[in-house]
Amino acid sequence: MKININLLPKIIILFICFSACNQNYEESTGYIMTVNGKISPEQMGISLPHEHITTDFIGAEKVKQPQYQQDSAVEIILPHLNKLLENGVNTLFECTPNYIGRDVKLLQRLSELSQINIITNTGYYSAVDKKFLPAHAYTETKEEISAHWEKEWMEGINGTGIKPGFIKLGVGKGKLDSIEVKLLEAAILLSKKSGLTIAMHTGDGEAAKDEQRILEANGLESGQMIWVHAQNGTDEERELLAKKGVWVSLDGISEKRIEEYLQMVSYLKEKNLLHQLLISHDDGWSVENNDGEISLKLFGNGNSKPYSTIFEIFVERLTFAGFTRDEITQIMVENPKKAYVIDPIGN
Repeated sequence: MKININLLPKIIILFICFSACNQNYEESTGYIMTVNGKISPEQMGISLPHEHITTDFIGAEKVKQPQYQQDSAVEIILPHLNKLLENGVNTLFECTPNYIGRDVKLLQRLSELSQINIITNTGYYSAVDKKFLPAHAYTETKEEISAHWEKEWMEGINGTGIKPGFIKLGVGKGKLDSIEVKLLEAAILLSKKSGLTIAMHTGDGEAAKDEQRILEANGLESGQMIWVHAQNGTDEERELLAKKGVWVSLDGISEKRIEEYLQMVSYLKEKNLLHQLLISHDDGWSVENNDGEISLKLFGNGNSKPYSTIFEIFVERLTFAGFTRDEITQIMVENPKKAYVIDPIGN
């Protein structure tokens, strides 16, 4: 039988969906906290572990700019989430932190309309010269900062009742400075209480190694950390931290960088470390203010369509490179649920 090459990615994804539903993987304990409440890890299916919906880059201490109309945002974004569902994706982790455009009501509405599980976060983002840090992050102790995040976890975000499903931090390059260390230690305090995973936007491998060292020094398992943007490190650094149990997340897969990401994934396969790998696009929309007129603009990160390159191009390239259905299922189904599961023992 001759197979239409244009249908191959969809056929592969169907096989992955079938595998996720029918193979006898060890069932996970714990749960995932979505914007609509708890689900079991087995309900996640194919997952994108690092994406965005809307992000506002104006800065934490700027005058709050006018908000986009939610109906307009839904009209722009919903078709792409519906397309995700057609591609077999059930779950999207939305990684926009507080003070940089986190909009949990929009996320909840989009989740309800699309039937995609969406997970939001708590935490602060200190990369980009601290532009997105609130002033109190400098003056409060790690315990006080952690208490803000714990309140969101226990009571919901800004009175909505919507709870975060992970902690999101962001740091720059090199060893962490005193503010970055304080924020990470605040996150560790909450992770120990809640079981929430810490997803670390990280500038380079040196910073990632320092993060893992701080986790270890504070008695938190390395598996509670995701090295976000691990493509900013080297193969050797990714190998080192994956062997320590850190989740290595290659975010930013785009139409223009397919071969580069294929090489990084292949290296981890050669080292028998696919069980520590996550992949995602890091797609989303930025809030634009043109003389008071607010609009949403797709991130200019190399993808002409959001959330699609992995399913329309990259999965096919993995298959042609010799990756098996089970290996792709592990990367796209099993690993995200293990990385983000909330252990009830931690509550």
